[in-house]
Amino acid sequence: MTLLHIIVLAIVQGITEFLPISSSGHLILVPALTDWPDQGLLMDVGVHVGTLLAVMLYFRADVLRLILAFWHMITLRTNPDQQDKRLLIALILSTIPVVIIGGLVSKMGWNEGWRTLEVIGWTSIIFGILLYILDEKSTVTKKLSELRYGHALIMGFAQILAIIPGVSRSGITMTAARGLGFSRTEAARFSMLMSIPTILAAGTLKGLELVKSDDLALGTDIFLGAGLSFFMALLAIAGLMKWLEKSSMAPFVLYRVILGIGLLSLVYMG
Repeated sequence: MTLLHIIVLAIVQGITEFLPISSSGHLILVPALTDWPDQGLLMDVGVHVGTLLAVMLYFRADVLRLILAFWHMITLRTNPDQQDKRLLIALILSTIPVVIIGGLVSKMGWNEGWRTLEVIGWTSIIFGILLYILDEKSTVTKKLSELRYGHALIMGFAQILAIIPGVSRSGITMTAARGLGFSRTEAARFSMLMSIPTILAAGTLKGLELVKSDDLALGTDIFLGAGLSFFMALLAIAGLMKWLEKSSMAPFVLYRVILGIGLLSLVYMG
């Protein structure tokens, strides 16, 4: 891969991972709309790991409390903070559906035909409109302290849909959270915390594939892409959280619809 190719992938991933516009869909669009070869799932996961480190740094206070709660739970030495314990269990519950279903889909190869402009076009529009409806409809502003295990499971099952390119993992989980009455910032916060175990699991599996492949050149490309996506993701997270304090999801919905229409025009009229 050329240096420019890696830089473009890292910028695209860093900006789009936590915005509700589908990072996986945009990563597929890079080779689809250029003459570059498809970077492959390993590079996709590599730049995802960069964004994982970014979200862990940004929400380091939450991550530290969750780690302490986990430690207290497994050692049984002291009682963990009950709110932190509830949040930790909620994150675990929200991760189980996508790990099971996502692993099954990947193993069976059912998703091999989904990396197309047509699929991304339709999912961008459909799930963008769904995000708009639930974001505008929700007038309740629950906080994560009010999160229940049932809420986590609903968001976890919603996250399964993100296996389809263009749906957007952050977008569908924020959509579900808004539908459940959580505020925009709290919906984004839990969505990003949900990304940690999900990306970690995928990165671990693909990392093992990389080690087995013994492809040092590919390994260098992945580390460079991960580093660049890390810095871009930090900027994107900070910008999104600041935006959602006072504004709606409407700009992201508009972008998704325009993108979807453009892609479908290429497919059906190009």
